[in-house]
Amino acid sequence: MSTEVQARADFSVIRYAQVWEDADVLVEALDLKPGDTCLSIASAGDNALALLTRDPARVIALDMNPAQLACLELRVAAYRSLDHPGLLELIGSRPSTRRAKLYNACRDALSDEVRAFWDAHPESVRAGVGGAGKFERYFEVFRTRVLPLAHNRRRVARLLDGGARETREAFYAREWDTWRWRALFKIFFSRFVMGRLGRDPSFFRYVEGTVAEHILAHTRHALTALNPAENPYLNWILTGTHGEALPLALREEHFETIRSRLDRVEWHLLSIEAYLERHGGAPIDRFNLSDIFEYMSEDAFKGLLERLCATGATGGRLVYWNMLAPRSRPDSMADRLCPLDDLARKLHEQDKAFFYRALIVEEIL
Repeated sequence: MSTEVQARADFSVIRYAQVWEDADVLVEALDLKPGDTCLSIASAGDNALALLTRDPARVIALDMNPAQLACLELRVAAYRSLDHPGLLELIGSRPSTRRAKLYNACRDALSDEVRAFWDAHPESVRAGVGGAGKFERYFEVFRTRVLPLAHNRRRVARLLDGGARETREAFYAREWDTWRWRALFKIFFSRFVMGRLGRDPSFFRYVEGTVAEHILAHTRHALTALNPAENPYLNWILTGTHGEALPLALREEHFETIRSRLDRVEWHLLSIEAYLERHGGAPIDRFNLSDIFEYMSEDAFKGLLERLCATGATGGRLVYWNMLAPRSRPDSMADRLCPLDDLARKLHEQDKAFFYRALIVEEIL
């Protein structure tokens, strides 16, 4: 069984060279227990690896795009072959002049197909593999061509210094929230520009409302209510590195834990529908579904939700994000899924990946 978006979107290139969903929020929302089996959308692999910090027995990572699985496989090889500083340099979290050498240290741990993929993209390796995706290049255009028209480097550095909330709010109101900033932001993050440069245009098929206005409101929250100094996603967008704020899977305190549990991760070039169709093992405890429901019709979403409940364990959890298309448990499934709305709202307020309209957490009954 194929998924709806598979017929419309281009899956021949890296779309996301990093995972743009907050792993701190994800692991708390999933509430993983030692020994759990987790199914995760792979994307670039960061959050599938982050799940290992909670001691699951098995993480099943799925993606329809072989380029995305090449990102995950290279990360697994890097954890096996490099030390922590080397991993950060290869990803691009830290500056480096030796990324080709670091890649060569990982190369023998890759499958033939993935080795050939990365051998064919030496420029992506030299620049840091975390910047190799279409979405990251979109942010690079914003950072290098658009942002300087509104704010200079000194002002960006002051923003990223953070400080107390009242300081952040005053700085935003007085120096950051200019008419030029708002105008450029609304153009660059419009549905048209984002579809051309960032996401596949087909991903907007079920979007409702104005894209740029929504993202601008959430960006204000990230720059004021949350501390920019602690936000790796914001740091990358504005500077091209993570700075001192790292996503969960890249933090030093988790490096050896993830390295020691890499044999618990498996990855498959499959849609989630196809995997569920052939899955015959024990029920799955936890589902990291990213924002896959954005790209589905209401009917396709409800059908997949039914399959997930049938495959999931009682007491298991589904976690997913809504960016622009509203998706959540339909009333017709009230006897099978319980929304954990209070938890979801609390975690969404803390979400450092600030693009999303809502976080959804649901428990299987």
